[in-house]
Amino acid sequence: MVPLHWCLLWLLLPLSSRTQKLPTRDEELFQMQIRDKAFFHDSSVIPDGAEISSYLFRDTPKRYFFVVEEDNTPLSVTVTPCDAPLEWKLSLQELPEEASGEGSGDPEPLEQQRQQIINEEGTELFSYKGNDVEYFISSSSPSGLYQLELLSTEKDTHFKVYATTTPESDQPYPELPYDPRVDVTSLGRTTVTLAWKPSPTASLLKQPIQYCVVINREHNFKSLCAVEAKVSADDVFMMAPKPGLDFSPFDFAHFGFPSDNSGKERSFLAKPSPKLGRHVYARPKVDIQKICIGNKNIFTVSDLKPDTQYYFDVFVANSNSNTSTAYVGTFARTKEEAKQKTVELKDGKVTDVFVKRKGAKFLRFAPVSSHQKVTFFIHSCLDAIQIQVRRDGKLLLAQNVEGIRQFQLRGKPKAKYVIRLKGHKKGASVLKILATTRPSKQPFPSLPEDTRIKAFDKLRTCSSATVAWLGTQERNKFCIYKKEVDDNYDEDQKKREQNQCLGPDTRKKSEKVLCKYFHSQNLQKAVTTETIKGLLPGKSYLLDVYVIGHGGHSVKYQSKVVKTRKFC
Repeated sequence: MVPLHWCLLWLLLPLSSRTQKLPTRDEELFQMQIRDKAFFHDSSVIPDGAEISSYLFRDTPKRYFFVVEEDNTPLSVTVTPCDAPLEWKLSLQELPEEASGEGSGDPEPLEQQRQQIINEEGTELFSYKGNDVEYFISSSSPSGLYQLELLSTEKDTHFKVYATTTPESDQPYPELPYDPRVDVTSLGRTTVTLAWKPSPTASLLKQPIQYCVVINREHNFKSLCAVEAKVSADDVFMMAPKPGLDFSPFDFAHFGFPSDNSGKERSFLAKPSPKLGRHVYARPKVDIQKICIGNKNIFTVSDLKPDTQYYFDVFVANSNSNTSTAYVGTFARTKEEAKQKTVELKDGKVTDVFVKRKGAKFLRFAPVSSHQKVTFFIHSCLDAIQIQVRRDGKLLLAQNVEGIRQFQLRGKPKAKYVIRLKGHKKGASVLKILATTRPSKQPFPSLPEDTRIKAFDKLRTCSSATVAWLGTQERNKFCIYKKEVDDNYDEDQKKREQNQCLGPDTRKKSEKVLCKYFHSQNLQKAVTTETIKGLLPGKSYLLDVYVIGHGGHSVKYQSKVVKTRKFC
C-alpha cells in the first residue's frame, strides 16, 4: 500500500497535461475555510494565510504540503514549537512536466506522476533544530510543491505553522519595536516593575493588541504557545486530537480511547512495535502566572517571595488574528528580607520593644549561670501580640498576650532562649518584657481580670463624678488622673490614650486627683470607689487609673470618659 501522505498528495495533483494550477489565494474561499476550523483538521495541506495548530508524537515525523503556482512568488513560513524543541526542514519538489512519450499531449498516468515525485528527493531550502520561533522568508520563490517535515525527538508536543504567499499584506504576527527587550525598572522584596517599548502594530498599524506578562521561576519562554502547553493540566497536549486516518490503535490508547479493529482494517497504518512500549508520564504542575493587561507597556508584579529569582516574559497578541510575538524576556532576583536585629535581654532588666504592624521582632536571652527556671514577664501596652519562645531551637511557648502575662519555663544549663514577637494586623505593638532566672519579686503590679473603670450615672453632679475599679489581693498603689476633653472626643482619640505602658510621670501635675493604697484578700470585695470633685458643669473628662508595682512599673486601666451634669 502507498503511504498516507501520498494519498493526500493525489488530491492536489490534477489529471491534466499542464503544470498543476491550484490557486495561491482565492480570498472568498480562504475566508470561508478559516472560519471553518475543522477544514484543515488532520490535514496535510497548509492553507495560505492562516495559522494551524497540530501535534507530533515523539520520533514520528509529520509532513505538510503546499503549492506555489507561479514563479517569483513571495513566500514566508513560520514554525512555532510548543513545549519541546523541533527539527524541521523545508524542501521544494518540481511538479511533473506535461507531455507524454509520443508528444500527443495525453497526460501521463497518475502512477507515473507519483513515481516521478517519489524518485526525486527535492531541493532542501531551509532546516532548523531548536525551540525558537523560526522563519523562512523569500521574496521570490519558484513554483512547485513545497514540503515541510517536522520531527520531535524529545517528547510528544504541540506546534504551530503559518505559511503565506502574501507576507507584505498579511502581517499576521504583531511587530516588535526596534528594541524588543523587557526592562526591570524597579526591584523590591516582593515587587518587580517591568517596562517595554510599545509594538508598532498598535501605534502605526492601528490594530487591536494586548500585552500578556508571564512570570515563573524556571526559565524564559519563547512563545505564548509554549506557556500554554506548560500550564496545561493534561500531559503534553492542550487538546486531544480527534481520531483520523493517520492514527494507529496505539494513538487511541495514548489518549485514553479503547483500541478497536480499525488497525486490522487498515494494516498499512501500523506503527513499529517498539513504540507500543512507550510510557507516558504525567508532568508535575508548574507555578506559572499569566496576566493580560491590555495595551499598557508598564506593569508591576506583586506578591513575590523575597530573595527569589523570577523570569519575566512579555507577549504582544493580535486580538483579531489571535497570534502573538514574544519580546526578549528578562529575569531578576527580588531583594532579601531586611535582617532582623536581635535584641539581647539582660537578666532582671525591663526592656521596651516596638513592633511594626504585621512585623516581627527577635529577642535573645542567654543566662550567664546555670538555672532551674526562667520567668518571662510581658506587658503588652496596646493590642494583643503573639509570642513564641524557643530554647536551643525547640519551641516551648506560643501564645497571644494582652495586658500583663507571666510565663515560667523549665531551665537547662547553658541554654539560650530566642523570643519572637509578632505584631498585630491592626496596628503597631508596644510592650515591656523582662526575663529573669531569679523572680524574687514581680516587677509589674498584679491586675484583676477586668481593668475597666465604672462610672455611676446617678451619682453625677454638676461638679463631680463617682467611679469604681477592681483591685487584687496584692497591696498596690493606685493613682487617678483627670483631663478635660471635647464633647466630640471619639474612639480614635481614646485609642491613642490607651497606651497602658505610659506611666503617671507623663501626666501634668494639675491632672492628678489622688493616690492611695488598696487590696483585699476577698476578691469579691476588692473594689474601691472614688469621687472626683472640682469639675465644671456640662464638661467631658477623661479619667485614668494607674496601678504601680513594687519595682516602680505602672499599668494603666482602660480610660473612661465622663460628663458632668449641665444643670443641677
